[in-house]
Amino acid sequence: MSDHPADYTELCSLLKKAATLGSVSAFISWDQETYMPPSGANARAEQSSLMAELVHARTTDPRVGELLENCERDKSLLGDARAAANLREMRRDYDQATKLPSQLVSELAEVGSKAQHVWKDARAKNDFAMFRPWLEKMVALSRRKAECLGVPTGGEIYDALLDQYEPDAKASEIEAVFTPLRDKLAGLVSDLTGAGKSPDPAPRRIKVPEAKQHALGLAIIEAYGFDLDAGRLDVTTHPFCSGVAAGDTRLTTRYRESSWTDALFGTMHECGHGLYEQGLPKAEFFGQPLADSISLGIHESQSRMWENFVGRSHAFWEWALPVVSKTFGDPINSFSVDEVYASVNAVERSLIRVEADEATYNLHVMLRFELERAIISGDLAVADIPGEWNKRFEEYLGMPVPDDARGCLQDVHWSFGLMGYFPTYALGNLYAAQFWDKINEDIPDLDDRFRRGDFITLLDWLRTNIHSCGKQYKAGQLCERITGKPLEAAPLMRHLEGKLKPVYGL
Repeated sequence: MSDHPADYTELCSLLKKAATLGSVSAFISWDQETYMPPSGANARAEQSSLMAELVHARTTDPRVGELLENCERDKSLLGDARAAANLREMRRDYDQATKLPSQLVSELAEVGSKAQHVWKDARAKNDFAMFRPWLEKMVALSRRKAECLGVPTGGEIYDALLDQYEPDAKASEIEAVFTPLRDKLAGLVSDLTGAGKSPDPAPRRIKVPEAKQHALGLAIIEAYGFDLDAGRLDVTTHPFCSGVAAGDTRLTTRYRESSWTDALFGTMHECGHGLYEQGLPKAEFFGQPLADSISLGIHESQSRMWENFVGRSHAFWEWALPVVSKTFGDPINSFSVDEVYASVNAVERSLIRVEADEATYNLHVMLRFELERAIISGDLAVADIPGEWNKRFEEYLGMPVPDDARGCLQDVHWSFGLMGYFPTYALGNLYAAQFWDKINEDIPDLDDRFRRGDFITLLDWLRTNIHSCGKQYKAGQLCERITGKPLEAAPLMRHLEGKLKPVYGL
């Protein structure tokens, strides 16, 4: 940094202070989801509101704007690819932040914190009516936020929110990819579930105490390369990963004694996010875009890759089954690698998104994308969400929704305003599949390495090609840089058909 002009150095220093405040906000959010006592909810909402206001004040400081303008005129910086990318993203962040009134930012944080607390109770009690007024408040605030950000040229109001998570993406473009993919996935699911045979669920249904499940999760994420000296694994209602700061990445999961694989794959998923967070160059660039993830679609590609492309592979289970046996003991010992591999790749229409198999998962995501797009546009009232959810769910996944707890109340996202977030899950699957083709070209003995418990070779590839880049490239640019092609759906369908059809004897 000393080789850069003084204005650039000061700019990065100011943004680092803002990011440090943001890391405090991330920590208290993590605490709310893990160890905060229920009676602390109101105080936590006030804390979250104040922190959001302070961070916003730092990021919209007129001095940041002045320094940014000075740096944008400096040819030495614009000739440096990494500095130029940093400035490009700093400008984007500053312009967006200055469009949002401080009061709105504060209100979003406070109402979101309270709504999240109510959502937990409403989900536990299967009571959408309890949550409805809070969701109506968050939708109204989200619309105001979108209006302040502005509708992109040729877009719609929802795009302003989508852009927060997947920069430059348009709902219409996502719809153009999702609609034909949805039809292909529905056809594949129909073929598999109608095949006349299905993997035995018994390996997934052995009862395992939470303590043993936790021990297994720790063993797997350590093998994957997650640094537990720079992170931790805890329990929450809805699993998530929080990259609090350099050297501090928090993973959470949840356990059910009757289904140990749910927690295992959830832990692998969050570990994928955590590996990305730990691989970002935060120690050097904290507070700068060069230390940030590219988009949530790219972030999700990392979690889905470690969960599904690695964790549901036959080679992985050749290594992992002895590890599971050592941790669990007798219940798992009667099953072979082939039986466990088939069982964890079973395709079953299910109610819960985070427990869905690879083939049906995107159908869950597409449902949410369509609904939140309609909610923000005003085409769907909050009061009508349960009915519309249940109708589309049965249409897409072929099963009725018995209650709202397993329907429209199952996800935490809308409670604190993450409208525009859901489509990034499916984009992550698409990116992961396309990256996976290239990874196997570059590491042709990848399966052999997995059989030996070598996952670090894959992690090193990801560190070099994705993690270390920070936000130097746009998501689409990164995809073409790595694979030579724009994002497409064909690799994902090849992956799913190539793995699942043999499991079902097709």
